Amino acid sequence: MSRLLHLSLNRVCRKCSECPQKYRSYSSLFTARVKYGNVNHQLSLQTFIQRSFSESKRLGDFQFPGGRSKFWVLGLGAGCVLALGLKYHICVSDPCHCDASEKTSEPRTASKYGAAIEISRDLVRRIKVQDEVGSPGVVVGVSVDGTQVWCEGLGYADLENRVPCGPETVMRIASISKPLTATAVAQLWEDGKLDLDAPVQKYVPEFPEKQFEGENVTITPRMLLSHLSGIRHYEKDPKKVREEKEKAKRLLKPPEKKEEKNTVDNKAKPKEEENGAKTKESKASHRKKEFEQEEYYLKNNFENVIQALDLFKDDPLIFKPGTTFLYSTHAYTLLSAVVERAAGQRFLDVMQKLFRELGMLNTVPDENDPIIYNRSRFYHFNKKGRIVNCPYVDNSYKWAGGGFLSTVGDLLKFGNALLYSYQVASLKDPAGLLPGILKPQTAKNLWSPVDRTEASWDKDGQYTQGWLVVEKQQKYGQCRSRRHYVSHTGGAVGASSVLLVLPSDGPHPQCHTLCPPQGVVVAIITNMQSVGLNTTALKIAQEFDKAREK
Repeated sequence: MSRLLHLSLNRVCRKCSECPQKYRSYSSLFTARVKYGNVNHQLSLQTFIQRSFSESKRLGDFQFPGGRSKFWVLGLGAGCVLALGLKYHICVSDPCHCDASEKTSEPRTASKYGAAIEISRDLVRRIKVQDEVGSPGVVVGVSVDGTQVWCEGLGYADLENRVPCGPETVMRIASISKPLTATAVAQLWEDGKLDLDAPVQKYVPEFPEKQFEGENVTITPRMLLSHLSGIRHYEKDPKKVREEKEKAKRLLKPPEKKEEKNTVDNKAKPKEEENGAKTKESKASHRKKEFEQEEYYLKNNFENVIQALDLFKDDPLIFKPGTTFLYSTHAYTLLSAVVERAAGQRFLDVMQKLFRELGMLNTVPDENDPIIYNRSRFYHFNKKGRIVNCPYVDNSYKWAGGGFLSTVGDLLKFGNALLYSYQVASLKDPAGLLPGILKPQTAKNLWSPVDRTEASWDKDGQYTQGWLVVEKQQKYGQCRSRRHYVSHTGGAVGASSVLLVLPSDGPHPQCHTLCPPQGVVVAIITNMQSVGLNTTALKIAQEFDKAREK
């Protein structure tokens, strides 16, 4: 019976009082304190068992009617003592050997950001709801002050095989590839291998000299970074692109008043309402029209980035370089050719080296042949409004502008690496800190707005060199206070994405000095195209920023 009881006590486990996430054996009950009423007695269960056995010897000839042994009484008594220990969670004298940081960090993080997680989860679920977007799967991740505090997948990475989304799910990040490419460009500039203001023909003579309206013009890598080169996007017709630009400007102008039409208000009002509805739907319709372009669905494989230039290098410029903002993925393809020649390596090799330095081990080119574990399937809505599989595409023509796969965790690492470099620039004495992936001033320049630029996903912002930046501003008292943040969204065949960085306004309340990175980074990826995510990401960042300040 002694052996049986000892075995049972070793089998029964309970949660450690110091570390709820770990379990401990009840074998230490042999030296436990048992409370009887108001008196504490130090009692050894081993002693109790020995006394029970000696008592059984004294009553050796006693038996219950029916031949039951005295050991039945001993077993019952031992069971009662064990039950007592389980009920009152008898404290253990030997200390827990758990790591002190491990004891407190996870429970405190969960409690501190619990409300923010719940609110953010509801925001992300709206992306999944059929009424709003109907995305089959979405993965969201948030880091605060360089530490990941939340990462969750909702829905399915593969609808047909019912594979759920998770933190490890790999999806197309689309145009978030542009900030990654911009970082590689910045490193080459720091090393003195790339002149941002030199003509691109210095590095890529295969790209022809350009003219605009009969005048020779120069395109530089700096213009390519900020979408000021005048190179087309997916629409090939310059006339259509210019008309779209003019149309967008006209929508912002107030309508001309005509006295004749004021007499027929009943007819005028419906027309005004109809025009208002059209302007609201213009963004969504623009995204859908963009995916009607043939070049989105190219199936040809390009052996290198120089070969991919053949798609657009002979096409006329839409605008004069340096004068008008025109978002262009093809401009980044030309930029990748510049990177390749400046580095003396294949563009993908340059990027893979950068990914290793950043610790982004799940970020790879969107190639179809390799086996990429946890890769999601990709979806879109057909004309009947039903979710269908996206067609096969080959993204080798746009590695730099939208050709990489990644996970939410990798994107958070990238955002924190740049936030670290950016905030080191504001420190008076960065002694004792490791250098960032970019030099402080380089990171600062990368997140500084460029004149004559804009961005479709936030009208308050301007484009920088591979990012959108919104600067801090408050025009009126007790009115909207705009926070400084940077972001980039992405849209590809069967995928949408966003990476947003919200730097802190100052040091953490528990810190006297700024210890970078300080701020909130949010990443969201989905396997549905034409999903706007920047607003959702900004709301999530603000919720976690509020919790961070508490």
